[in-house]
Amino acid sequence: MTGLALLGLGLAAVVLLLVMVIWLRVPAFVALLVVALATAVLSGIPLSESVGVVTGGIGNTLGSVTVVVGLGAMLGRIIEASGGADALARYFTGKLSARHVVAAIVAAAFILGIPVFFDVGFIILAPIVFGFARTAGINPLKIGLPVAGTLLTVHVTLPPHPGPVAAAEIVGAEIGTMLASGLPLAAITVVIGYFAAKLFNVDRMVLGDSPATETPEAVTNPPSAWTVIGVILLPIVQILVGTAGSLVTVEGSTAHEIIAFVGAAPVALLTAVIIAWIVIGRQQGWSLSRGSSLIDSALPAVAIVIFVTGAGGAFAGVLVKSGIGQVLSDLLVDTNMPLILTAYLMALALRASQGSATVSMLTTAGLLATPIVDAGIDGVHAALIALVIGFGSLGLSHVNDSGFWIVTRYQGLTVKQGLQTWTLLSTVFSLVGFILSWGVYAVI
Repeated sequence: MTGLALLGLGLAAVVLLLVMVIWLRVPAFVALLVVALATAVLSGIPLSESVGVVTGGIGNTLGSVTVVVGLGAMLGRIIEASGGADALARYFTGKLSARHVVAAIVAAAFILGIPVFFDVGFIILAPIVFGFARTAGINPLKIGLPVAGTLLTVHVTLPPHPGPVAAAEIVGAEIGTMLASGLPLAAITVVIGYFAAKLFNVDRMVLGDSPATETPEAVTNPPSAWTVIGVILLPIVQILVGTAGSLVTVEGSTAHEIIAFVGAAPVALLTAVIIAWIVIGRQQGWSLSRGSSLIDSALPAVAIVIFVTGAGGAFAGVLVKSGIGQVLSDLLVDTNMPLILTAYLMALALRASQGSATVSMLTTAGLLATPIVDAGIDGVHAALIALVIGFGSLGLSHVNDSGFWIVTRYQGLTVKQGLQTWTLLSTVFSLVGFILSWGVYAVI
């Protein structure tokens, strides 16, 4: 199949998927699998391999998502059932106005997102976001959307996240230089994105059943706000220690392996669940069977998130295997645009075509590494190009992105509502970051 035919197939696949989910009301999990299989066959992938490509995409996605979503849901369930989320919200809302509370949560998300992956951070903060929304009497999307945008901005632009680190190394930029330039640019992007999110008219949206719309039972003796903060910070600090320790220890050494193990997201979240179960369960007077059944009850609520996320990974895997993303990147390389503009558009196109922000960053950086060297780009400008690649990988989060399903399903959004809010907001964050970075690139 020719390059243009592949691009047309990719576009048709996305359109068909949206028609099936939005207008024909086909369940997202079923629609994603149908479109993924059809795209695999029509793109020329042999029939004998098509099913393997689809199931492989599911496995690759769920390998990183299932444990994180499951344990994160359990932690959130403990905090919520004990009344901890509402207690924390009442504590801070009593000290700050609702407007300042939202800004404070977004600022906290920026800081906490530096050592923590996007999906982990969102799932950890979700019960707190929903608790604040209930206490302040506001739509949870008014907090959840800018928090998600903030976490994703940090994830694609700032070391020690793997995408920015790898992109910087590939294009020949120093990690320290990228961090020094990325911190202020990402912070300004988040501030502008925060105000942009205020323009979204989310009050008219009717949210479906989700953790955002659940009304927890009233609790007469909730844990203290600081107990809840401690439980939330525990996995974040553990991950931060693991990340920092891995950078300062010798790879292959015993210390490096121990720190990497302890700081792994699944281990950190498992530790937090166990500690929360013991500390909060004892404070609440839960029996062992009560605590166990309560934790188990968290899984059915997020089952749809896990299944749909896996199906989204199947669709993304087919798009990668078919070569649609590669065709897009080759077309952009041949246009002879300014390098920084090419970097942004290529990363954005790859993000839209195959879903993964990290894959988009690595592919774009690899394709532009030689042109950057040939152009004699210095270290500072190379760092800004790497940063622009990250901002390009931030936008156009839609149905082939696992993060799209986590953000939308966790907040009770339909696919149409998700495209109107999360997809648009992620692209606003992306454009703002690119414009700011290009401006700095032009004046230094």
